[in-house]
Parts: sequence; structure tokens; C-alpha cells
Amino acid sequence: MKKTKKTANTTPTIEELLERVQLLEQKNADLEAKLEKEKSESEAKISWLQEQLRLHQSKRFGVSSEKGIPGQLELTLFNEVEQEADLASPEPTVETITYRRKKKRGQRQLMLENLPVETIDYRLSDEEQVCSCCGGNLHEMSTEVRQELKYIPAEVKVVKHVRHVYSCRHCEQEAIETPIQTSPMPKPVIAGSLASPSMLAHIMSQKYVEGLPIYRQEKHLHRLGITLSRQTMANWMMYGADRWLSKLYSRMHQLLVKLDIVCADETTLQVLQEPGRSASSKSYLWLYRTGVEGSPIILYDYQETRAGENPMNFLKEFKGFLQV
Repeated sequence: MKKTKKTANTTPTIEELLERVQLLEQKNADLEAKLEKEKSESEAKISWLQEQLRLHQSKRFGVSSEKGIPGQLELTLFNEVEQEADLASPEPTVETITYRRKKKRGQRQLMLENLPVETIDYRLSDEEQVCSCCGGNLHEMSTEVRQELKYIPAEVKVVKHVRHVYSCRHCEQEAIETPIQTSPMPKPVIAGSLASPSMLAHIMSQKYVEGLPIYRQEKHLHRLGITLSRQTMANWMMYGADRWLSKLYSRMHQLLVKLDIVCADETTLQVLQEPGRSASSKSYLWLYRTGVEGSPIILYDYQETRAGENPMNFLKEFKGFLQV
């Protein structure tokens, strides 16, 4: 009778299978992370090469006009840092050069001289002003000063204007008519609105001086505890520009046309929801400014076309030299 050879049981246990699965999952995750990193680096290299090619072609075959290059306004200006950041990449190796230079005296004082100063004194109490050696009284011999910059975050608060009304008690009881006197109160910037002069000026300066869009201002104000929609802020700015800034614009225009030299230039733009025109229509924004001497005056003039009569109408009272 033929004997059969017995073999050992090679069936893996459940624990061994789970361990293999975990190892395979970890290996798969590492490979995916590696591929994602290589893909990101490849895309960055391709973008850099495309940009170098565009710059080379622009230098070699660039036009002499001021026509914009396609795609130049599509740069990711706001999320550029987040896209380019890679915390896993090592720091570049740089050569350190050590040298000495004479420090300019008074630079810090010049930087801080126009800022308000808050002074905090640190003194010993009367019980602590005792000599640790002989027990005698201590006196102040000198001071040590340390300066630092303090930032005070913005806040939004409600200003309640209460207007008191007065009447005569004697006339109320004895006379036929009672005179009523009301205390004077400043008129609001916008009737029936929560807007104040400081709030309106802040929104305008953040938008047109700091370049902060109103949708970001909306989020910032929300973090400060006030829910103010971007539509409301846009309405406030349009009303303020038409009601208040138009007078300043007219005065600056009067001063501009009296000068000897005026610089002018125009650029194209598209205006959304303009009555009677499609969103793809090309419009023009003219810029007029003074020269290098005197107080600068910079004015913008919106026109639907590039017709020559537009700058001529704007500068019809100008008698000096126009530089375009």
C-alpha cells in the first residue's frame, strides 16, 4: 500500500491576513502620495516652462502696442501662496556672508515719533522698597525703558443718537398752546440707514485704497459680530460717491484743467449689467493726472467708446500741454 506524504497546514490565519491587508493599504497610500507629489511638481515645472516660453516669445515677437497679453489677468493673485507652498520640501542651501556695518542712529526714533505713546510704569510697592542688606529705605536711581509696537484690532459698535424734546410745564397746564423745542442733531449720511461717516469711509478706503473686495469685508465684519451684506455696502458706496465724492471730483477737475501739463491714458474694461449693452461690450476708462510738481491729482473718466471727442470734452477748458 502506497503511503501519502503529509504536508504542513499553510493556510494563513485571520490575524496574518489583516496584517497583510494593512501593509498593502499603507504601501498603496505611500504610492498615491508619491504620485500626487510628482504630479504637483510636474505641473509646476510645466507652468514654469510655459511662462518662460511666453516671456521669450513676448520679447522676440512682442507687439509695440499696449494691448494686453491673453491670460495675464487670470493670475491667481489671492491664493498664490497656498498653491505654491510645500511644507515637506527642504529649505534651500544658502551661503552665509557675515559682515559689519555701522548702525544709523535715530532710525527707530524717527519711525516711532508720529505714533501715540502709552506708558506703563512698573514700581516697587512701599513694603518692597526696603534694602535687603541693611533694611534701609530704597530710592529710585534710574529707569530701564523697553519699547514695543502694540496693535489695537478694529471694533464695530453702535452709536445711538438720542434727540431730546422739551416743552413748557406751565403752558401745558395753563395755556392753549404748548411750545415744543427739539435739540439739534446732525443729519445722517444716508437717511434711514445704519451707515455712519466713519463706516462709509472705512468701506471705501478698504475697497479702493487697500484693494480689499467687499465680499471679504463682509466676512471680516461678520467675525467682528456684525452681519452686513455686500449688497448693502455696495449701495452705500454708490450713494456716497454720488452724494459726497462727486463734489470733490468736480473740484479736482476744476483744478486739473487749470494746470500747464496733464497726462492721459486709457484702458479697456467690461461692465456687467449695463443698460442697453451686453456684458461682452468693450468700454474704456480714461485716466488723467498731473505732472511731478505740485499736489497730485488723479481722475478717472468712464466712456463707452474710445472716440476722440471724449478726452476733448473732458479737457475742453484745458489750455496747456497734453501728454498721452
